[in-house]
Amino acid sequence: MSTTDTEFPAVPKDLPPLVGGVVPHLTLSDAVAAIDFYTRAFGAQELARIPAQDGKRLMHAHLRVNGSSIMFNDAFAECGQGLVPPQAFALHLQVDDVEAWWKRAVEAGAEVVMPLQDMFWGDRYGQVRDPFGVTWSLAAHIR
Repeated sequence: MSTTDTEFPAVPKDLPPLVGGVVPHLTLSDAVAAIDFYTRAFGAQELARIPAQDGKRLMHAHLRVNGSSIMFNDAFAECGQGLVPPQAFALHLQVDDVEAWWKRAVEAGAEVVMPLQDMFWGDRYGQVRDPFGVTWSLAAHIR
């Protein structure tokens, strides 16, 4: 099946505006589960959800996390957009209370990659990996 013989739902004209300079757009294994996880782990606000024609996957999702936009969708191998494991990047959250953000993310199921610690550059900093393989760094300035 190609994109030329696949009918996709109409894209709503009232999508929310993007917020942030560079907006990450991820392809994930389960976009619906990602909305739930990012809401629990990072206090995300869901702004848009556009289902695919199969009624199971999402062709677009838009969340606001810590004042910025993040977009993602499910993989669509049949349209040439397969799932590739995330690598060589982290999504960074500079926050006011890193201890509270850290606790919420870990309690939601994020895996600790680098424990929170005071860093030489003046931040309390750590990294977690979400259930979809994406690494997130969290930090707050302490000095």
